[in-house]
Amino acid sequence: MDSVVENLWTIANILGIVVVVAVAALLTILVLLVRTIDKRVAGIKTTLEGAKSNTAFTKLIGETAAGVDAVLNEGLEHHLFLGRVLDKVRS
Repeated sequence: MDSVVENLWTIANILGIVVVVAVAALLTILVLLVRTIDKRVAGIKTTLEGAKSNTAFTKLIGETAAGVDAVLNEGLEHHLFLGRVLDKVRS
């Protein structure tokens, strides 16, 4: 073989090895990133399930608000009644 052909084969082999190493490195990075994304997605899923369980009873907010209003109205009536009674007792 001619030395020029031998040099071309050497360069081609070196470039092939560089390409194979680069592809392997990029695939390794890709696999690591996919694992990280998968772990974070699992964490987000857990968080969303927790949020779902925390908001499962939001339909009761209206009933609770109505109950709180009723308690406040009752308290106001007692306050007004006691104010009238105490004014009469002091006089």
